[in-house]
Amino acid sequence: MANQSDTFIDEVTEELRRDRLYRAMRRYGWIVVLVIVAVVGFTAWREYSAAQDRAAAQAWGDAILAAEAENDPAAVLAVDPRGSAGRQALTGLLAAGAQTDPDARAQALQGVADAQPDSVLGELAQLKLVMAQGAQMDAAERDAILTRLSRAGAPFELLALEQKAVALIGAGRPEDAITLIRQIQDKDGLTEALRRRLSEMMIALGETPEPTE
Repeated sequence: MANQSDTFIDEVTEELRRDRLYRAMRRYGWIVVLVIVAVVGFTAWREYSAAQDRAAAQAWGDAILAAEAENDPAAVLAVDPRGSAGRQALTGLLAAGAQTDPDARAQALQGVADAQPDSVLGELAQLKLVMAQGAQMDAAERDAILTRLSRAGAPFELLALEQKAVALIGAGRPEDAITLIRQIQDKDGLTEALRRRLSEMMIALGETPEPTE
């Protein structure tokens, strides 16, 4: 008898639970459906947006290759960056590289540097501008650019420090250049090409470069 009573109570309890669940679904089910629709819609939009970005990047890349084949900087600059600031900056760098006139190259690099001064591509344009103009650039301006580019952790820190050493040599300060070169050689992340250039500068200054490990 007790077992029958327990079974009956369990059945009633289960029925009450089911009834509460049904009522909750009728009352709040539309919220669940709305959330599901929103998640599915957002996922679909994100996939569509990513596909559009990939298509735009591919079309831009194809157009750039075709323009470079013409060996005409104007054709490179005419390529539509399709709303991407990064692609626009890269277009400017490629156009600058295709320029044979030094003034036109400097102007193209300056345009990229002015448009995105704090981006990686903008800093690369500034470094290329310093390297292209060299001693022709105003000494104070060059020092200010290289000081900013050689800050700790900057993407082109070591290359900017190398250009600082070049500037010191050009200014007739070989001792300071040697000191800076040794400091650069002690830093992490030196490429073999940079290490070789630094050694060659040391030799040109009459110093024996330290042997590499």
